[in-house]
Amino acid sequence: MNLAYTIVTVLAALWVGFSALSVFIHAKWVVEPLAEYGVARRWWPWLGAAKAAGSLGLLAGLFVPVIGVLATIGLVLYFTGAVVTVARARSYAHLPFPLLYLAPVVGAFLLGA
Repeated sequence: MNLAYTIVTVLAALWVGFSALSVFIHAKWVVEPLAEYGVARRWWPWLGAAKAAGSLGLLAGLFVPVIGVLATIGLVLYFTGAVVTVARARSYAHLPFPLLYLAPVVGAFLLGA
């Protein structure tokens, strides 16, 4: 395991974990856009849980690589769905935000491959 992979993976996990925490605590900068995009409030805990699981999966993947791969797949699907949701809401100025979470996840995966 190389140092770059470990650093990028830990940073990606922390970044996604921060995003999950932001949903759980109903941070204004997260939940207001979710409401604007038309994401039902009942989905918010599940979205936070998916991000939290992905974050923990990235960290676990440092020790059990298959878990990291599965977490990466889940997070790529999650943030791709986020991009689609933002685009469908025609909130084009917000499109970079899910990509900012997706990029380090993909970067960690590529470094580990």
